[in-house]
Amino acid sequence: MEITEVRVRLQGRPADRLKAFCSITFDNAFVVRDLKVIEGSRGMFVAMPSRKITDHCHKCRGKNTVSSRFCCECGCKLDEKRGPLDMHGRVQLFADIAHPITSQCRDMIQHKVLLAYKDEVARSKKPDYKPSELTDHPSALPDGPH
Repeated sequence: MEITEVRVRLQGRPADRLKAFCSITFDNAFVVRDLKVIEGSRGMFVAMPSRKITDHCHKCRGKNTVSSRFCCECGCKLDEKRGPLDMHGRVQLFADIAHPITSQCRDMIQHKVLLAYKDEVARSKKPDYKPSELTDHPSALPDGPH
């Protein structure tokens, strides 16, 4: 498996921790969008795409994120410790949608994405800079009926 393309869209102000959103293409055949380049306390890292974890209200069964204190449907007070716990015993608020299984794969993705990020930052300093589009990948249309 090889990363054949990395697209980077710079974000926010230089002081913000979120530096960019990225998409990566594997083997010119599979795209993963919404990776994030973040400046952490120990340097830059790549965060995988994630979603907020949700559950249902005990009273009306309305869907709410686990960080919600009150139900969005009926207004009922929700238990603040109702979500799954992370390895530190805190309520887990997000779950990865896609992520590498091995540290070798994570290192490969992080290395390629951070190189592309640095290249995009350098390009952004030129007067004729035009930001990359993350969503204009050519669509592969399936052969035959859907």
